[in-house]
Amino acid sequence: MTARNTVVVVGLGYVGLPLAVALAKTADTWGLDVNRSRIGELREGHDRTREISAESLAASALTLTTEPGECPPADFYIITVPTPVDHHNKPDLSMVLAATATVAGMLDASRKPIIVYESTVYPGVTEEICGPEIERLTGLVCGQDFFLGYSPERINPGDREHTIDRITKVVAGQTPEALDAIADLYGKVTSGGVFRAASIKAAEAAKVIENAQRDINIAFMNEITQIFARMDLSIWDVLAAANTKWNFLPFQPGLVGGHCIGVDPYYLSHRARQLGYSPRVILAGRSTNDDMAHWVADSIHDRAGQRPGSVLVLGLTFKEDVPDLRNSKVAQLIARLDALGHDVTVHDPAADPAEAQHEYGLVLDADALDRSYDLVVAAVPHHSYRAMPTDRLRGLVKAGGLLADLKQTFARDAVDAAGIAAWRL
Repeated sequence: MTARNTVVVVGLGYVGLPLAVALAKTADTWGLDVNRSRIGELREGHDRTREISAESLAASALTLTTEPGECPPADFYIITVPTPVDHHNKPDLSMVLAATATVAGMLDASRKPIIVYESTVYPGVTEEICGPEIERLTGLVCGQDFFLGYSPERINPGDREHTIDRITKVVAGQTPEALDAIADLYGKVTSGGVFRAASIKAAEAAKVIENAQRDINIAFMNEITQIFARMDLSIWDVLAAANTKWNFLPFQPGLVGGHCIGVDPYYLSHRARQLGYSPRVILAGRSTNDDMAHWVADSIHDRAGQRPGSVLVLGLTFKEDVPDLRNSKVAQLIARLDALGHDVTVHDPAADPAEAQHEYGLVLDADALDRSYDLVVAAVPHHSYRAMPTDRLRGLVKAGGLLADLKQTFARDAVDAAGIAAWRL
């Protein structure tokens, strides 16, 4: 390796951009993305994911491009593209394979480059699918002309505490020498240090179980929420008591969407089935969480007397204070309310209206907070909603109307004092 490594990061979304900006402090780093509008925005200092500030972009030595041919021969190629599931909840590796093909066309075997995958995959994808694909496309020999590595992404959108420069990075390499090089590269960008996984497969597996574990725990919360609702018990009251025990795990119920928790368990279950094992706990958790939006909509409809009316849904993104709309379960909630005959208006200050229209066919109404509704559903606790004065909230709910607060967005005492009828999980 050269004294100062050359790195190409392929894919500049939530994961790739923060990583590329961090790497550019210690290595000659190029950021490659096929989305021309994305690169154009970044060159102008705008990160639509809100992970990197305009000031940080302006100060970064990162070189941005949409053209693989503009990138110099590199020591490291790091692939950080999405790995979604298809309509049958089967792993969709098309973007990983497309990025792999792009990298294959860029390799300079004389540098003995290392290709590191950060995209979430099931154990075996890096070595059994991606490595052989590079060999097929280039005629090079894996483990001789180029080497493989894996370092699972751990970006948590909107989290300003667990950033790329503070978290522990798990790293794995095809050979001891490749592992040393990968550990050195990542070790320079994070104060959290690196953990050397026993193998690439172990690192891949660690990533999928991190999110599968959260999914299963949230599924338990969602299931007991439905049980307690039949007893007229609020889950929040139950959790307030249970959380006083020192070893109680503080998970909460909710609509599980996004690009990780709602997706990664399907990667693990897919691989299990390939191996002849029928996963039960993993898929039971997924089923419970996938059905939650439907149950919430039906519960709200019942509490509203099963009378269709005007509905305002506050929030569409999969998580508070982020613009990410991928796999938003709020969209399912809206679809069910619509099917029950309600006239639904959607408001979200963080989401991109064009993306909402493209992904879900939904129109975001910027003026929605200026009217009153039979039913107000607080689905995503964005800061602007949490900071909303009680008198303005009261103005959103018609006399005799109902507030459905799914995530404790509004203080219960203030809502009750204002005389707003409310339903909570």
